[in-house]
Amino acid sequence: MTATGSQDVTGLLLSRIRDVPDYPKPGVLFKDITPLLADPEAFTALTDLLAGLCSAHGATKIVGLEARGFILAAPVAVRAGLGFIPVRKAGKLPGATLRQAYELEYGTAEIEVHAEDLAAGDRVMVIDDVLATGGTAEASVELIRRAGAEVAGVAVLMELGFLPGRARLEPALEGAPLTSLITV
Repeated sequence: MTATGSQDVTGLLLSRIRDVPDYPKPGVLFKDITPLLADPEAFTALTDLLAGLCSAHGATKIVGLEARGFILAAPVAVRAGLGFIPVRKAGKLPGATLRQAYELEYGTAEIEVHAEDLAAGDRVMVIDDVLATGGTAEASVELIRRAGAEVAGVAVLMELGFLPGRARLEPALEGAPLTSLITV
C-alpha cells in the first residue's frame, strides 16, 4: 500500500469514529467505533490492514481481547487464514485455563485463555480496539508467554496517546512490535 493509500485508509477509519462527550461519565470523551463497524468499506479496510500486519509479523494465531477486541480479531483471523483465540475476563471460559492478574487504576482484574489453545511454536498477534493504560494488553502478553508461545506483536485500532499505555506495554513486548493505526 502506498503512503497516500495508507493515509486515505487512516482518514477513512478516523472519519468513522464518533466522539461521545461525557460518556460514561462527565469529562470523558468516549471514542465510539460502532459507526466504523457499521460501514462495510471502513470495516473491510480495517480488517485488511490488521490481517496484513499479522502476515508481515509471521503470526500463526490471533488473540482478541474481551470484548471489542473480539469484534476486530475474529474477522482478521478469517482474512489471514489463522486461528482466533479469545482472551476473556476470569470465569468466562470452561475447562482448564491460564489466568493472569493485572493492576487497574483502582484495584485488580484477571483475564484467562484456554490452556490448550496456545503452545510452543505459536507466534501470536494480539488485537484490540483501544490501547489506553495498557494493563489488559500487558497481561495478555504474559499469558501468551506462560503458554509457551511467542508474541508476534500487538496491534490496536486506536491508541489514546495521552494515557501511559505504550510506556507500560513496550517493555513487556521485549522488542515485538506495537502498532497503533490511529493515535488520538
